[in-house]
Amino acid sequence: MRAAAFTSIGGPEVMRVMEFPDPQAGPGQVRVHVKTAGVQHYDCAIRSGWTPSYGVAVNLPQIPGNEFAGIVDQVGDGVTGFSVGSEVLGFATLNCYAEYVVVGADQIVSKPRTMSWEEAGGLTGNGQGAYIALKVIAVEPGETVLINGAAGSLGSFAVQLAKEWGAKTVIGTASESNHDYVRSLGAIPITYEEGLAERIRTIAPDGVDSAFDTAGGEGLRAAVELVRDKNRICTFFAYDLIEELGLRVVGGTRSASRLAELVDLHTKGKLKIHIRQVFPLDRAEDAHRAIETRHGRGKIIIMNSNFAERNWL
Repeated sequence: MRAAAFTSIGGPEVMRVMEFPDPQAGPGQVRVHVKTAGVQHYDCAIRSGWTPSYGVAVNLPQIPGNEFAGIVDQVGDGVTGFSVGSEVLGFATLNCYAEYVVVGADQIVSKPRTMSWEEAGGLTGNGQGAYIALKVIAVEPGETVLINGAAGSLGSFAVQLAKEWGAKTVIGTASESNHDYVRSLGAIPITYEEGLAERIRTIAPDGVDSAFDTAGGEGLRAAVELVRDKNRICTFFAYDLIEELGLRVVGGTRSASRLAELVDLHTKGKLKIHIRQVFPLDRAEDAHRAIETRHGRGKIIIMNSNFAERNWL
């Protein structure tokens, strides 16, 4: 199979398309012919040499990518609920920038016909990340929530979930060019600038109940100043500031049941997935460059251009 991978640690330029042996589904697993794979900062961090604390093994050459959508083309012993030809979306830790990925049957859910392949490839990672974060900070109906970095994929999901779960006011920091987009998601947009805390107070004179940070900087420091209980602040970006600011490290495990809940919200029109840009597999380097600018809104996707060549009948 063809896959985008890196043979050495470094910047986006280390990404190359190369050939690997086709993976095979074992007991309890399925093999998915990948149509789309989402691009996340996690992928870029792995490529740059970061090793997660939870025991992810990086073996060069390494295929990055931790979310995907495609069609099941091989089913291992003991798998029920899916068969060859099932359209699915799912998650893995690595190996998704490829023509095939093998995962446990408990790592996929069915893709609705109403969901595009681009949307399906970009839901799993940031969607579940936002879900986990908002549960940790315990968003409740009637509250005021601050989302720092509201226009990015992770922040966009967080804004929508906070509104869905009953937050009365969601304030979202974003560049001015993204204010209309943030407003369309249901948040009150505000620019990143010095004095942010004071400007947030004019919007929320009764205070901010909880905050989720996806961008660091002034937005996270404003959250620490405004939210009374630091246990209700979560960052998925500024890990280097956690100890300094007295915050806790937050993690979580993705699950098919949570993913199915997000898919259901999308089907009901309650969760939008904005696609910023789609790159072919052989331009994974450019996809990494694009996401590392940390500008723009929504999700970056890698698409396998030869997917349509297969006959699934």
